[in-house]
Amino acid sequence: MNEIAGPPTVQHPPGLVTKSASARWSDLRLRILSAAILAPAALACIWFGGAAFTLLVAVITIGLAYEWIHLCERRTPLPAALIFLALPAAVVQAALGHAGGALALLAAATIAAAVYAGGISRAKPLAFGIPYLGLGSVALVWLRLLPETGRADVIILLLLVWASDIGAYLVGRTVGGPRLAPAISPGKTWSGAVGGLFAVVATGLIASAILGGTAPLRAAGFAALIGCVSQIGDLFESHLKRRFGVKDSGWLIPGHGGLLDRLDAVLFAAPLAGLLALILGAGVVIWQ
Repeated sequence: MNEIAGPPTVQHPPGLVTKSASARWSDLRLRILSAAILAPAALACIWFGGAAFTLLVAVITIGLAYEWIHLCERRTPLPAALIFLALPAAVVQAALGHAGGALALLAAATIAAAVYAGGISRAKPLAFGIPYLGLGSVALVWLRLLPETGRADVIILLLLVWASDIGAYLVGRTVGGPRLAPAISPGKTWSGAVGGLFAVVATGLIASAILGGTAPLRAAGFAALIGCVSQIGDLFESHLKRRFGVKDSGWLIPGHGGLLDRLDAVLFAAPLAGLLALILGAGVVIWQ
């Protein structure tokens, strides 16, 4: 008896992302809703600065610490939780103008966490969380503290990171194509990486024009650096999730997973922005 052959199976070349349209866009609505609620609150705290921004970053570091400890330990033991209280404490130190003291506190906490965990290695990553989560948080608070440039620098830094993320998401989902790093994050594509870079450079140029900048090429170059580092931070966090065998770092932000899922790029980009501010000197907005 003859069998009726079904439609031929389409064989896609290795390394190509081929999700259906509905699968590619299934989480977009929830992402937009979460961003619409959280982004204005974050921007308001940045705008007013002072205690509001310090409190925001301190609370975020507590959430990040919880996620990191739980990833490493699958629980939250009291000694580790006490050590990681150094993160909000360092944020407060930076807000008080003691950046050196904040860095010293992070260094001491890293040593304490290493002693508690029995070292720092791939098999014992707990102590690595202190500098990983702490340096970016301290850099953000220090950058915002700068009297003449802090507000613009931090707001535009976040806009650049968001532009990189949104550009990569939209272009990657629309165009697809070869994967960027299939062993680390199968969903990320080269087209998305390029789209994110174009978005972040365009945002940097727009910011420079709005601020009346006289060096647009410098602003575009700095924005491109932030875009590249942001994508590295995103890939690094994807590597961590594969290392820990989880899909998301947590569940606190609908559509985005945990705080670490949302802030992975910022944690890498903020120290770079702080370094650029130091190089340019006082009174110079990074993105002008």
